Amino acid sequence: LNFTLPGTFLEKLQKLGTLIDLARVGPRRVGSGPCQELVETASPSLASLPILTCWPGDAGRYITLPLVFTRDPATGARNVGMYRLQVFDDRTLGMHWQTHKGSAEHEREAQRIRLDRMEVAIALGGDPATIYAASAPLPPGLDEIVFAGWLRGRGVEMVHCKTVDVEVPAHAEIILEGYVDPRERRLEGPFGDHTGYYSLAREYPVFHLTAITRRRRPLYPTIIVGRPPQEDYWLGKATERLFLPIIRLLLPEVVDINMPAEGVFHNLVIVSIKKRYPGQARKVMLALWGMGLMMLAKTIVVVSEHVNVHDPSEVAWRATGNIDPKRDIMLLEGPMDDLDHAALRHRYGGKMGIDATEKGPLDDVAQTWPEEIVMSEEVRQLVSRRWKDYGF
Repeated sequence: LNFTLPGTFLEKLQKLGTLIDLARVGPRRVGSGPCQELVETASPSLASLPILTCWPGDAGRYITLPLVFTRDPATGARNVGMYRLQVFDDRTLGMHWQTHKGSAEHEREAQRIRLDRMEVAIALGGDPATIYAASAPLPPGLDEIVFAGWLRGRGVEMVHCKTVDVEVPAHAEIILEGYVDPRERRLEGPFGDHTGYYSLAREYPVFHLTAITRRRRPLYPTIIVGRPPQEDYWLGKATERLFLPIIRLLLPEVVDINMPAEGVFHNLVIVSIKKRYPGQARKVMLALWGMGLMMLAKTIVVVSEHVNVHDPSEVAWRATGNIDPKRDIMLLEGPMDDLDHAALRHRYGGKMGIDATEKGPLDDVAQTWPEEIVMSEEVRQLVSRRWKDYGF
């Protein structure tokens, strides 16, 4: 990933919907693939997989790097998500798709039209771009497999499952085929999660296994999540860098953004802006909270354009020195992440926006804003020339 050239990403993304790009990066359907070299439909069992128990307090073994494929029952549109899967027994899994996620929306549609079976496929392994795409917070209507093809520079080969009407990546290592009954729920969790805490046990859908297909000698992929930074941190960091141009497209004043590991991505967002008018920092906060899964951000700190948002020491200095709590802190309520244990209630709670930009006459401050202490260039050069004279 070339983090230094976000403009290239933006230019390519703007062309993503053109026919020529879709022809090149769209999914390519094939008749067979390595993921179906061996097929087990008579008595498939999860016991054949080396699924890990990650932390001492986990409710059981968990699949932690799955690509979960579902289809909208009404439109047939595909969604690919990454949701943890608790092993209940050899034939069932807990399907932890949270209410804000695409597959949960598919299940709600299945409930609305009273389907008693929603077909699901789970891919394990495959190329890194496809695995990443499953975790990316894409806007509704953008197919994760098309996005993966764009990242790869060529389309992902897809093969039809053996027992369900779902397509999966042909070059995955292992495929679990099955279904969810939209009316069925079972207690899932606790699980040592990416927040660094055990997420609480709650009722979630149940996946019923109908087949396992795999390579002859498959590799089983997994990650361990926990107090950051862990392996999943870098997936989130890639999202931050890749989607910065999208944020800039909608909010041109944004210079940079940082979702530090300590904030587990949805607890703290630091953004620098080119401030030109009063209230602009608040405008940016509210716009970010209205932008897809950014709605789950608990705290947003806005600083001026010259501040390095990736330097926590500088941000802390600016944030504490440039704010009047009564004037510059905005408190409101809204949707929260499923895993936020401190929220007012499950999935809903308080949010805080902090305007840590410098204030000027347009901000109607009652006193003169002081000048920042910066050594003159003349003295800098003098010290540099005489550095050895000082004994260094």
